[in-house]
Amino acid sequence: MIKKSLISSLALALALGVGVSAAQASDTNLYHRLGGKKAINAIVIEFINNINADNRISVRFAHTDLVHLKKMLDAQICADSGGPCKYKGKSMKDAHAGMNIQDSEFNALVEDLVKALDKHKVQDKEKNDLLDILGPMKPDIVGQ
Repeated sequence: MIKKSLISSLALALALGVGVSAAQASDTNLYHRLGGKKAINAIVIEFINNINADNRISVRFAHTDLVHLKKMLDAQICADSGGPCKYKGKSMKDAHAGMNIQDSEFNALVEDLVKALDKHKVQDKEKNDLLDILGPMKPDIVGQ
């Protein structure tokens, strides 16, 4: 079961999964356990689709360069999960400055991420490990 308290305090986006083998699942590196770049890419695409379909938050992304957002999410999740990528985007605080994002919007975003993870059959351990990495970003996103 996914940690409900952590889900409600997650941060920005991200994702992973798709066809993880038993050998990958035993690897201690989250990036490999999640399936690597191809899996991250698939989850991020699904995540962005979920956001666009979510009436609670889609308006927040109406003027967002979705190609750039996808690139940043791919790199951030890859890097934060121990992969070879380098995240070169803004800090979460700088990226969300002046947006005044509310807890309810943040929680909706997290739900959309979890929905993408579930669609790609990411196991609970990997979901929780990813949420544990992303969760501490919330204070730099909400209320900025």
